[in-house]
Amino acid sequence: MFETLPYEPRQLRATEDRLHRIYKAAKRGLKGDALALAAGMLPKEYQLLKQFDEIAEYAELKGRAEGEMEMSELLHQAAQQGDAKAALAILQNVHGWVAKQAISVDVNQQISITAALQEAQRRVLDVVEVIDDERLISSDHLARQPAV
Repeated sequence: MFETLPYEPRQLRATEDRLHRIYKAAKRGLKGDALALAAGMLPKEYQLLKQFDEIAEYAELKGRAEGEMEMSELLHQAAQQGDAKAALAILQNVHGWVAKQAISVDVNQQISITAALQEAQRRVLDVVEVIDDERLISSDHLARQPAV
């Protein structure tokens, strides 16, 4: 048994309200799917609308540009009023400024060949003592075992 579901296709038109919602969402920094949903459309619908009507893409670009302009003005005002973080953000992000990073490595170490040889000899003697101790322990262990 089949049931009929009423289906009415949504018409994609760049109405004034829809363009205003696209503009407002883009001005706030939304992109892609989030922008489409905030403007009241499915992401596929928004992509189609941009393909069929260039004014939709213009609304997005204009909103994004005006949002960036407002934030830029705020940053510049803050920098002019002495906000060092705002000034640094402008220098780094707008002008590509990077602070110089200098790493100074100063290694002043002298190596004594005789001291290195003495240290190596001491290590060899430590290893020989450990091996002798292990042999002594294992021979004691064998001597204590009853003959079978």
